[in-house]
Amino acid sequence: MKFAYRFSNLLGTVYRCGNLNFTCDGNSVISPVGNRVTVFDLKNNKSDTLPLATRYNVKCVGLSPDGRLAIIVDEGGDALLVSLVCRSVLHHYHFKGSVHSVSFSPDGRKFVVTKGNIAQMYHAPGRKREFNAFVLDKTYFGPYDETTCIDWTDDSRCFVVGSKDMSTWVFGAERWDNLIYYALGGHKDAIVACFFESSSLDLYTLSQDGALCVWQCDTPPEGLRLKAPTGWKADLLQREEQDEEGERETTVRGKATPAAEEQQGKVKYSRLAKYFFNKEGDFNNLTAAAYHKKIHLLVTGFASGIFHLHELPEFNLIHSLSISDQRIASISINSSGDWIAFGCSGLGQLLVWEWQSESYVLKQQGHFNSMVSLAYSPDGQYIVTGGDDGKVKVWNTLSGFCFITFTEHSSGVTGVTFTATGYVIVTSSMDGTVRAFDLHRYRNFRTFTSPRPTQFSCVAVDSSGEIVSAGAQDSFEIFIWSMQTGRLLDVLSGHEGPISGLCFNPMRSVLASASWDRTVRLWDMVDSWRTTETLALTSDALAVTFRPDGAELAVATLNSQLAFWDPEKAVQTGSIEGRHDLKTGRKELDKITAQHSAKGKAFTTLCYSADGQSILAGGMSKFVCIYHVKEQILRKKFEISCNLSLDAMEEFLNRRKMTEFGNLALIDQDAREEGGVTIPLPGVKKGDMSSRHFKPEIRVTSLRFSPTVEVVSSSFPELYVEKVLEFLASSFEVSRHLEFYLMWTQKLLMVHGQKLKARAGKLLPAVQFLQKSIQRHLDDVSKLCDWNRYTIQYALAVSKQRGMKRPSEPRGSEEEAGASDDDDDDSLHLLGRGHGDEDEDGLLV
Repeated sequence: MKFAYRFSNLLGTVYRCGNLNFTCDGNSVISPVGNRVTVFDLKNNKSDTLPLATRYNVKCVGLSPDGRLAIIVDEGGDALLVSLVCRSVLHHYHFKGSVHSVSFSPDGRKFVVTKGNIAQMYHAPGRKREFNAFVLDKTYFGPYDETTCIDWTDDSRCFVVGSKDMSTWVFGAERWDNLIYYALGGHKDAIVACFFESSSLDLYTLSQDGALCVWQCDTPPEGLRLKAPTGWKADLLQREEQDEEGERETTVRGKATPAAEEQQGKVKYSRLAKYFFNKEGDFNNLTAAAYHKKIHLLVTGFASGIFHLHELPEFNLIHSLSISDQRIASISINSSGDWIAFGCSGLGQLLVWEWQSESYVLKQQGHFNSMVSLAYSPDGQYIVTGGDDGKVKVWNTLSGFCFITFTEHSSGVTGVTFTATGYVIVTSSMDGTVRAFDLHRYRNFRTFTSPRPTQFSCVAVDSSGEIVSAGAQDSFEIFIWSMQTGRLLDVLSGHEGPISGLCFNPMRSVLASASWDRTVRLWDMVDSWRTTETLALTSDALAVTFRPDGAELAVATLNSQLAFWDPEKAVQTGSIEGRHDLKTGRKELDKITAQHSAKGKAFTTLCYSADGQSILAGGMSKFVCIYHVKEQILRKKFEISCNLSLDAMEEFLNRRKMTEFGNLALIDQDAREEGGVTIPLPGVKKGDMSSRHFKPEIRVTSLRFSPTVEVVSSSFPELYVEKVLEFLASSFEVSRHLEFYLMWTQKLLMVHGQKLKARAGKLLPAVQFLQKSIQRHLDDVSKLCDWNRYTIQYALAVSKQRGMKRPSEPRGSEEEAGASDDDDDDSLHLLGRGHGDEDEDGLLV
């Protein structure tokens, strides 16, 4: 059996790191989320994740002026040329180093990347037919330290580059005679941003210490002169270079203090003013800035979460607001200048603020720490997530936005679930409470507690929504509450280890509890909550779940096995060895191979498919496995991420990081970027001494199937719709599950009907085959319904006729009356049997 899956959207986080961009129309925000990119449509209130992924976290995104192309560069220097129109990758490129920023020229002919202490200008792709999409034009040297920012003039004649060595360099994009390069100083800290004024070479530079310098140029853009070659040889050489500009590279080497004779007749800059945002507090640590040239609006963000709006060049303060307590990592302004986007990497926060009305257009934030559990609503419209940060978030699956966040828990959330109605969320937490939240009024209407403080590790609700159960991690007990009254009904004891999982039987009032004591216990909720069966396992139980029909129980154990049990007979029906399917990666600090490390890994979460034939398993690995339960074989293994910025991803040890002094992974090299202590300079105490960075380990903490057909149908690409319709038509020929396949057919045609209509000629054979299969079942069922309808009408007519005759007949004895009733029943029974014999299929309802 073949499986095809398509990544749909990211939920649970909206921004991680990198720069934000507005689309050309100003209605959407392009936000990097880990190693993927999400587009938030602010007008239509929906989001969409591009179907692509980089090897590391996205570092920067450059958007072409027409909005059709984007260059996405990750932390490793790998770049993807992406078409935003067809949402596909056009070209792969490696810049051979870490890239800090990338920017297209306003005319779309060139783009510049800053890498290390150099700036490289490339010919923009799409202008002519060529095999290599990225053709290097010039390499600019000048700064001594890493470059940080780029900005272009409106006419694409020049660009400016800022550096961590407190200098700003203006370079000519063409062979200008009076401007090859120009170095600007005047700052006492690293340059954060630099901007050209509209239709001018005048410049604004901002440094990390909160200083703004205004620079005036003595030459307008029209005053730049092309460097004229001397002699026929120079002319011939220039023509050859123009013909082979894609193959020859030019190097521009700038000097910080050029000689006086080199400055004669050249462009000169003079500093008009220098402003300071604030001389006290955390305002000095400026972290991000953006400038809108048409309305002269400067937006600056600081490490304290405060941002300022100033009007330039007068430096008039328009507004000041605090949006969080974490540093603002990125700022972007849309084309009209109405909306400002802020990204906070520490909180995973994305905000879009309309500064004129002082209101939020978008305010989204992911989980601060890892997500631990999730659950689908019964109708598939919502997903609830719980994280180690103690927050419970509810996400809309269609729009991709979080519309409510519950913060009542004071510690990490360990379990979340919906009730059968879909309007109540029940959560468990390490703070010793189990809470119920109402999605009508968005409030915590019930809080369940234990007689003595305990930490709850899991939660479950029965199918009626009346019984709430939670397992304790420290007292090894299971607590049962009433949803209506909130009263503690009973405390179930018997386990000798922490409770790792709870699950109610969907068809019966039976609770299954898995524990680290190598047992699974079945509790009868009707008969005084007593233990009906105890299932002995070979290792500690980590997860437990019932099949949708309640006839089978699956348990994941610590020895990487999946055990399947018959809950009625308490007999094990099968097992699957999943150790070799996990394929765990190797951590950076591990001294053992990935193969030996996999011995301590196991599946920690399970989920049955809707038909119960397959089971989905995930755990301490980057792979999610689908097994066929009856055949006990692996059907498919999905890799959930290829992001090497996460730990335990690589299979082999990187020997380049091993030195005689230890592993280079132990050195926190990125501390300076977040305001930490600079390691290369001994004795420097500037920054936060407690600032540390870590690579989160990849693992699957929870997984669920979508409960509805509509959600899956809407995410199908057009390529597979035709194939699914053909599969449905063939399934109608052999399957008895008519309602199930009719639901799939209806949803597919309703969702993709307009697109299918455009390809009616190509799809006509598949549609006719489907119509023929449905028509055959319609004829059979309608014939059966007609027979039943006539039978019921005849039975009613006979009973009515006998009821009318009875009053005229003399009343007999009770025995005679009983005999007549029996005769009536026999006549009806024979009547139904006679019609059943006449039906050739032997069907009778």
